[in-house]
Formats: sequence, structure tokens, C-alpha cells
Amino acid sequence: MRSAFYISDGTAITSEVFGHATLSLFPVEFKHITIPFVETEQKAYEVKLQIDKAFKQSGEKPLVFFTFVEPQLSDIILSSEGQCFDFLTAYSGQVKNTIGVEPVPRTHRTHSIHEKSYDFRIDAVNYALANDDGSNLKDYDVADIILVGVSRSGKTPTSLYLALQYGIKAANYPLTEDDLDMMRLPNALQNHKKKLFGLTINPERLAAIRNERMANSKYASLRQCRLEVREAEMLYKKHKIPHLSSTHFSVEEISAKILAETGLERRKY
Repeated sequence: MRSAFYISDGTAITSEVFGHATLSLFPVEFKHITIPFVETEQKAYEVKLQIDKAFKQSGEKPLVFFTFVEPQLSDIILSSEGQCFDFLTAYSGQVKNTIGVEPVPRTHRTHSIHEKSYDFRIDAVNYALANDDGSNLKDYDVADIILVGVSRSGKTPTSLYLALQYGIKAANYPLTEDDLDMMRLPNALQNHKKKLFGLTINPERLAAIRNERMANSKYASLRQCRLEVREAEMLYKKHKIPHLSSTHFSVEEISAKILAETGLERRKY
């Protein structure tokens, strides 16, 4: 199997993101190896040997996605038997020509802690944890968004992802049988209608998820799941609540779709 290396003098997150996004276009399996904090020439040579070994074992050139600030480290990796792709400097020359400013490389800059952004995200994570699953209703005034949906439709992971990645204060509230039977918004949500965003899900998928938690229960039955999902979607339509299905999307994709539809401000940089 061909290897794919993601290497950096920092966290290697940038290399992973760009590399995975690129390789996702190709129907080929790879052995993925991530190596962060390659900050010295000695470490770079060790990584070079690892790349060369992978080539010798498989007979196929490893793909190497890397970001280095120091050109000496880049040169060492470029001398390996891998096919190398440098994302950090690939477009910096074009950007320099466009904005008329010389780049000032600095290790770890791409993932350094920006104080304001960091504080936003920590506060948002604490908020999401404190306002999970309708456990706290008194702080909805400061919520950026309130996710609603039936149990196990993806509200909690999405709330936490929005908080951790973007500093968005996301509460979430579970729609119960009583709410759905009466086709009404719970009292706690009445004054926050503009902040509501609904999640729905394929009933078969929901039943499978619930069976992992409470097998052979009414809660996990396909009939119950179909009923709840249908009534939740009717509730969204009745109250004109924007919503999307989480069935075929990752938490990253769900979050991105929510941000695109609501226009919420990202507090990431």
C-alpha cells in the first residue's frame, strides 16, 4: 500500500487538512502517517529515512505533504524518495505580489494562540457543556444558536464542534414526545425562535443509533423513530425553523452547512 506522509515543524494540522482533502479525490487506499514538530535537521533526516524505508518496502513513491518555515528542513525532505508537496509556500509568492508585502516566516504561526479567539472558544465550549440537552434554560439569551431535534439526531456533537472550532455559543434542546404530540414549541424556546436551527435524520439511521444505546426498546424501534422524525419535521415547517438532515454528513459538514445558512460569525482567527 502506498504511504502518505503529513509533516510539519508545527502541529501538522495544515498538512493533514490539505493532504486529506486532496487524496479524497482519488479512489485509492493509503497508509497515513502524520509527523508533527519536525523542528531540527536531525529530526528531518530521521523522517527522510522513514520516507525512504516506506518507498523501499512498497516500491511506490510515498506522497509527502509538508509545511516548513525553515528552508533547510524543506530541502532535507525534498531529498527523500517521496513525491513532495509543499502547501505553505506554494502560493506565498503570488500572495506577496498581490498585496505587496514580504512574508515573514515564523514557526507555529499558523496555529498560534490568538488570545481573543482562544478565549471565545473556551467560553463557547463551557457554554455548550452547560447548556447541553436542555439541561440549563436560563442562559439562552446569550446563545448564538440553539439546535433542536429528536434524541440522537446529532445536536450535542454539533454544538461542541461549533464551540471548539468557531467560538460559537451553541445550546441544544431535545424535542420530546409531548412537544411533538402538541406540535408546539416548548416554552423555553418561544422567545428565541430566531436562534433555532433544527436537525433531522433518516429514521432507519436513527433506529440503528438508538439501538446501540437501548437495544430492543420502544425508544429505539423503527416505528417510534419514524413517528418522531416525521413530527419533528412537521414542527420545523409549521414554525418556519431552518433545518437539515444529519444522516449522511459528518459533524464538520453539518457545522459548515449551519454556518453557511445562518451567517453566524466565525471566531477562529
